[in-house]
Amino acid sequence: MRFSRRAMGLWVPPMVLACGLALSSGLMPSWANTLPVGQGSEPVRARFDPAVNETRLFAQVTPRLCVSMGVPGEWRLGFADGRAALVSVADEAELALAIRSARDLQHLPQSDLPSRDAALLQSDYESMLGRPAQAVSLDMFTSGVMRWTATWIDGQLPTASRALTVETFIVPLSDEWLVELSLDNVEARDAYQALARQALASLDTHAQCGP
Repeated sequence: MRFSRRAMGLWVPPMVLACGLALSSGLMPSWANTLPVGQGSEPVRARFDPAVNETRLFAQVTPRLCVSMGVPGEWRLGFADGRAALVSVADEAELALAIRSARDLQHLPQSDLPSRDAALLQSDYESMLGRPAQAVSLDMFTSGVMRWTATWIDGQLPTASRALTVETFIVPLSDEWLVELSLDNVEARDAYQALARQALASLDTHAQCGP
């Protein structure tokens, strides 16, 4: 059975992978505005290496900061309306990656970056949905990675279970930047967890993304 936020009552606004951008039908959290895809440049790109069966994603965040991440298999990166999308060729799994500046969070009272980011994500979704979440958690997924989860239950939600859960993995890169990663349309929960761990373990930073 395919592990999907939609099929399992785990729904988010329609979105696809974006380094700082998400496609959404009028529902766009603040993280959807962090890394515009500039015309005539390639701040976000993906490269599939058949020798190792891995697709590597590169995002040039600033002139001196490149973020890269690898996922197993072949994934396609596409652009529409200045936004980027990464989807698995084999099974259409989706991976979303946003890169947020700590400056976006400096107005929040929480003591650390992941907690402030989680608070902002929650505020965004609650504003979009017009109601507070019934359950929220922020816990450690792996070393250096926090997992934020929030659930809404309402008879008017467009799912069979009338429940909505969103989950985002939060990784501080430095005192100035952090990464938000989410997955969708994965075959099973075990596969979902394994893919998340592989992607997160492969996160790396460089001065330049290179050719």
